[in-house]
Amino acid sequence: MEVLREKVEEEEAAEREEAAERAERMEKTRPVEVQKEETILTQEMLRDLEKKLSEIKIPIPAGTPVITEDTIDVSNLPLSYKTNTPKEEHLLQVADNFSRQYSHLCPDRVPLFLHPLNECEVPFVSTTIRPTLMPYPDLYNWDGCANFVSDFLTKVPLPDPLKPPSHLYSSTTVLKQQKGNCFDFSTLLCSMLLGAGYDAYCVNGYGSQALCNMDLTREVCPLTVKPKETVKTKEKAQPKKYTIKPPRDLTSRFEQQQEIKKQKEAKAQKEKQQREEEERLLEAEKAKPDPLHGLRVHCWVLVLSGKREVPESFFIDPFTGRSYSSQDDHFLGIESLWNHRNYWINMQDCWNCCKDLVFDLGDPVRWEYMLLGTDKPQLSLMEEEDEGLNDDDDIEDLGKETEDKSFDMPSSWVEQITISPEAFETRCPNGKKVLQYRRARLEKWAPYLNSNGLVCRLTTYEDLECTKILEVKEWYQNREDTLELKHINNSSGLHTDYFRPGHPQALRVHVYKTMQPENDRIMEFYETARVDGLIKREETPRTMTEYYQGRPDFLSYRHINFGPRVKKLTSASTESNPRPMTKITERFSRNPAKPADEDVAERVFLIADERIQLRYHCRDDYITASKREFLQRSEVDSKGNKIIMTSDMCISFEVEPMEHTKKLLYQYETMMHLKNEEKLSKHQAWESELEVLEILKLREEEEEAHTLNISIYDTKRNEKSKEYREAMERVMHEEHLRQVEAQLDYLAPFLAQLPPGEKLTRMQAVHLKDECLSDFKQRLIDKANLIQARFEKENQELQKQQQWYQENQVTLTPEDEDLYLSYCSQAMFRIRILEQRLNRHKELAPLKYLALEEKLYKDPRLAEFLKVLA
Repeated sequence: MEVLREKVEEEEAAEREEAAERAERMEKTRPVEVQKEETILTQEMLRDLEKKLSEIKIPIPAGTPVITEDTIDVSNLPLSYKTNTPKEEHLLQVADNFSRQYSHLCPDRVPLFLHPLNECEVPFVSTTIRPTLMPYPDLYNWDGCANFVSDFLTKVPLPDPLKPPSHLYSSTTVLKQQKGNCFDFSTLLCSMLLGAGYDAYCVNGYGSQALCNMDLTREVCPLTVKPKETVKTKEKAQPKKYTIKPPRDLTSRFEQQQEIKKQKEAKAQKEKQQREEEERLLEAEKAKPDPLHGLRVHCWVLVLSGKREVPESFFIDPFTGRSYSSQDDHFLGIESLWNHRNYWINMQDCWNCCKDLVFDLGDPVRWEYMLLGTDKPQLSLMEEEDEGLNDDDDIEDLGKETEDKSFDMPSSWVEQITISPEAFETRCPNGKKVLQYRRARLEKWAPYLNSNGLVCRLTTYEDLECTKILEVKEWYQNREDTLELKHINNSSGLHTDYFRPGHPQALRVHVYKTMQPENDRIMEFYETARVDGLIKREETPRTMTEYYQGRPDFLSYRHINFGPRVKKLTSASTESNPRPMTKITERFSRNPAKPADEDVAERVFLIADERIQLRYHCRDDYITASKREFLQRSEVDSKGNKIIMTSDMCISFEVEPMEHTKKLLYQYETMMHLKNEEKLSKHQAWESELEVLEILKLREEEEEAHTLNISIYDTKRNEKSKEYREAMERVMHEEHLRQVEAQLDYLAPFLAQLPPGEKLTRMQAVHLKDECLSDFKQRLIDKANLIQARFEKENQELQKQQQWYQENQVTLTPEDEDLYLSYCSQAMFRIRILEQRLNRHKELAPLKYLALEEKLYKDPRLAEFLKVLA
């Protein structure tokens, strides 16, 4: 405002200087009457300018508020919502003057958004922003704040899409009602971002139709965007000097050229069809022309770079919580922006939307600010202007003028913004929110709202009409089975379940088409949670493959081939009738403690052929490895004679046969060891089958039950904790009542003297009454004596001090006299209080005695015995 006023004053000063120069030049040639006429004309011009400024009327906001007295109780709002402080009244006058000057200098532009009304119909400006840091870690960053505001509030369209709203409500009311327009969204979001340390501003401008109407049907859902994978380029190996030349290529070059030509034609035809299909889809998805393009009013948030390590300025749409570049086509222009410190007007041309705007708020040419008390840096003065400020008096005058014109924005009238833990956990209104994207539908729920723990579901469709479902992703929370994500692909029929750490079977990923056993499935496990080091298991109707890691026996791979199950007459279960195993292949990692020729790399148990094949690890700088094959035979023949190990029962290939030759005894011991290993491998494979059946059974039970975990600190949902807390509160309340009754029972000390369980007699009742009354009487007397003793003691102390003062009055210093007077004043106050207490006690003691006597006569334990005496 001050800058605009200075411009007007500069123009007036320039006109006055020109008039003065003309008067000086023509002073000798023109008569005095002409000079007087020019002075009169100048004064008339000034009066005309003042009259024009006074005739400019600021438009009073009018319109129907979204939140009315029917939806909010205005009477319970604080006083700051209903009245303006003197500083706020001054601010309104400054804003009014600023708006008049702006309308005079820029008559073609729309009026400023400076005087919106709050819920109490009181006008305010940017003091509606209340910087607040929320006590939730999720709201410490801009994306968490933006997502919370977009999820927590419900969008209400502007009454007039071409004008800003007439009312701007406080963030506390907006949070309570959980609805608002784009200005309410932006005010709340800007308050949270400023509290979190960001350099944020509310922007009043113009947006596209999709942005203003929160139309996401042409936007891609952020959850469907896959992160770009960095492709590592393989370095070409340098050719060695002594390499074998490849054989000569004898294929026909003509045939190759014809084949390449056919492939190019087919590829061009395919690309042409794809382009036509894409053009058809783009034409179908293309939005209809908006007749109000560039005129729709919208409010969003601007975050400038600098604070919180923000590298580049960007926009945030409060409706969706998404960030946009300042060059985005959705934002068509900016009228003004503000925060809790100042108000800025955009003086730049928006013919190219917001792409050419410079957000240097300290530049008065590009941004006109209302208050001088801005924290934005000012542009440095030109050299010519610096030369004109050499005079010390001019500098002092300029400093005084600037100091007088400075005015700080008053503190916000809005109360502290608070979000309860229940509201923060619920997030969406009524706990549910649905967003429609391009070929996708996103549904959100609050935790614990669904009995199965479902919190988010993303449904992807093949067509634009969203009729053919392509895939479904469901996110879960607080599941007892640690299920986190379920992915269903309708085209392939695959179901993929993802689990957090903590599953009873250490399950991490489960890929399947059906829960029936002996079908195609893949199971991945958390290897650190399993003793056997299993990380992956793949199963088909005839095979099972397992991958291991970190085992002490260096086993890394096991592949099992199954044969057809033998049919039994009696109906047998899968566990009692397992599939027969025909082949088991196991692979081992390198054991550095053994030589390569003795370290088995792969062993194959050909169970149907009764053979065992071994392949050892390859030595360094060798291209082949040693191999052995054992033929299994029964230990006895048909006659019962033992079969002796022969050389034809072991076929071996050794890389260096001359180094060591294995004898038959070694081969026999190896074959016996391999037989035992085969039994062990078959048993482990059978256990793996049983484990698969157990996991499938457990998953079916978990899907049927889908119980949720509830923290012991959540007393509202945890029934056990709630019952225990209520029981403890009930016990404590009963104990408190017993203590209160024991304290108020005036007969308890006297009844305790009687033998327990003995029935009270009339004589004992009369004796109890007399003892209680005499004891109470003695206590009243003792209290009176105590007050009297303190009264006398204070009098004696005061007399001693007075006597001391009389004796030493001549030699006392002013400090001692002050101390004496202070002591006398305090002593007289205490004596007066003790005297009043003693008099009041003497008046009330007889009444208390009579009241106790009446209570004793009415006491149910003594009433029947004392009734005759009365």
